[in-house]
Amino acid sequence: MLKVKDLNVFYGRIHALKDVSIEVDEGEIVTIVGANGAGKSTLMWTLAGVLKGKSGSIIYRDKPHPTVAHEAAAGGIVLVPERRRLYANLTVRENLMMGAFLRKDIEAIKKDLEYIYSLFPILKERTTQYAGTLSGGEQQMAAIARGLMSRPKILLLDEPSLGLSPIYTAEVFNTILEINAQNTTILLAEQNAKKALEIADRAYVLETGRVVLSGSGKDLLQDPAVQEAYLGVRHKAI
Repeated sequence: MLKVKDLNVFYGRIHALKDVSIEVDEGEIVTIVGANGAGKSTLMWTLAGVLKGKSGSIIYRDKPHPTVAHEAAAGGIVLVPERRRLYANLTVRENLMMGAFLRKDIEAIKKDLEYIYSLFPILKERTTQYAGTLSGGEQQMAAIARGLMSRPKILLLDEPSLGLSPIYTAEVFNTILEINAQNTTILLAEQNAKKALEIADRAYVLETGRVVLSGSGKDLLQDPAVQEAYLGVRHKAI
């Protein structure tokens, strides 16, 4: 569904992504694990069409990747950005409808809105409340819901558990599984390596802009280097 090959992205002179290659098959949950500054968000913004790669290729559904953000969104590549980035002075419902901005299927939008409210009952309770007044967990739910209102083919989730309580973190990961069960492919960038790898079909470890490890989520959970770097496990030297 999505194939990234030898992608290089720069911020001025800063080489943010270095020959990054990943693949996402339809129906999968693929996780990108890495510390702050590893390049996770840069990859997400590039796939969303906001940033441009200097070299390398991105193939989406057997065609060249859309070159601008609105074309990427129209093609089904939808980003839920880090730190939510809701419209604080709009209501919850207005934020959700912004997710459907490019759609013309009015009746289907209404059905999707009802589905969103069944998935996130708290948002139905908060429908007329300004998004900026929601709690952090509620804002994350609203951000994911806004993305779903675009009817994504592949949903890009950038640090969805950032700053959330353990209860909301668990709820977010349960929601990701439920969304995936409804045939939405997910690419997840996440610092909470344990939870992200537990739900991943496949995963990549990104360090200082490079992919240094890849494999199934289960395999990477058992990898000593991943355990020491991201899971707090210390192995005794032999």
